[in-house]
Amino acid sequence: MSSSPARACGIDFGTSNSTVGWLRPGLPTLLPLEDGKATLPSAVFFNADEETTHYGRDALAEYLEGYEGRLMRAIKSLLGSNLMDGSTEVGGRALRFRDLLASFIGELKNRAEAEAGRSFEQAVFGRPVYFVDENPAADQRAQDTLEAIARQVGFKEVSFQFEPIGAALHYEASLEREELVLIADIGGGTADFSLVRLSPERAKRVDRREDLLGNAGLHVGGTDFDRALSLECVMPLLGYKGLMKSGAEVPSALFFQLATWHTINFAYTRQAFADFQAIYRDAAARQELDRLARLIGQREGHWLALQVEQAKIDLSTASTAHMELDRLEPGLAHEISSEAFTLATRSLVERVAATVGTLLDEAGVARDQVNTLYFTGGASGVPQLRARIAAELPRARAVEGDLFGSIGAGLAVEAARRYG
Repeated sequence: MSSSPARACGIDFGTSNSTVGWLRPGLPTLLPLEDGKATLPSAVFFNADEETTHYGRDALAEYLEGYEGRLMRAIKSLLGSNLMDGSTEVGGRALRFRDLLASFIGELKNRAEAEAGRSFEQAVFGRPVYFVDENPAADQRAQDTLEAIARQVGFKEVSFQFEPIGAALHYEASLEREELVLIADIGGGTADFSLVRLSPERAKRVDRREDLLGNAGLHVGGTDFDRALSLECVMPLLGYKGLMKSGAEVPSALFFQLATWHTINFAYTRQAFADFQAIYRDAAARQELDRLARLIGQREGHWLALQVEQAKIDLSTASTAHMELDRLEPGLAHEISSEAFTLATRSLVERVAATVGTLLDEAGVARDQVNTLYFTGGASGVPQLRARIAAELPRARAVEGDLFGSIGAGLAVEAARRYG
């Protein structure tokens, strides 16, 4: 490491959490961004009562305290989506989604600079292997949009590195011998994989292209596990898959909106309420839809999504998760088993495993040649997902990195290499 601090920082703008890394001698790489913590949850709350804007944990706390306003979470998922060029209503005014992302990334920059005691004009941003699956043009537009936003908030030089490569650079600093490593970076929005040769000697090279044997990724992450868990195990309490008087199933669009972080606010529009009223008139599942009416009327969608997310987290270490849902109905509680969670997410897990298999096949690497399976990203803690990926690599030892900090720390290494 150089004896002086790096000129540039590394930024991991994540679906669920974000970090900023900066190499400086003798000090931690990740900069504290909120209450001494290195992670800033990727959430923005517009407090309508006090006309203030809040970020991270503070945003979630303001929302849960009951202030009137708009909570936006998983905002990275807007990149590459059809919503990116649209807007949403905040305090009676239209807010462009581009400006929403600029607000959050600008806040990341400001907090990092305040902590570092200096400004940053150069940055390496992490990016998923694919912002958009199987659409190179849309994928490039997503990166171009992120670069334009980064420049809008004051960065003069912006470049990108795949997020799993960032994690690989962080892990490599701990090695004493060469390893063939599959980096499994499973965050809030994407599952990304890199097959890399790492060693102390290779770490000294500037050009690492020959060490990278392959990349693969897909748009499946922690928020998709939240959605699957919500739809299969919680939304039936609100009428999902219930019946109309005709015998047909209750239309599902509203439930999908409420189960998907970045579309929850769409369930509160006048059109959505009119659609719900039409469904209610002809529905047989009245008790469940009464709960849904209460949820929509009190705008508790994000609260329910947080309960589902916590249940997912609980099921990573326990056989059951207990949910208190008294905001939907007094005294309502619900239990979810790990078996139900596994069943609800089976198709997602298999899609991820198939991507790993394809990566190995295309790289010409046998399953038993991989030495290490390195997990990073919060969603890599989902037990059934971790076990299924490990089953693809029978001789690899599993290593857990800093689930929320490996990428930002590795991007800081890359930033120092590129910009000095």
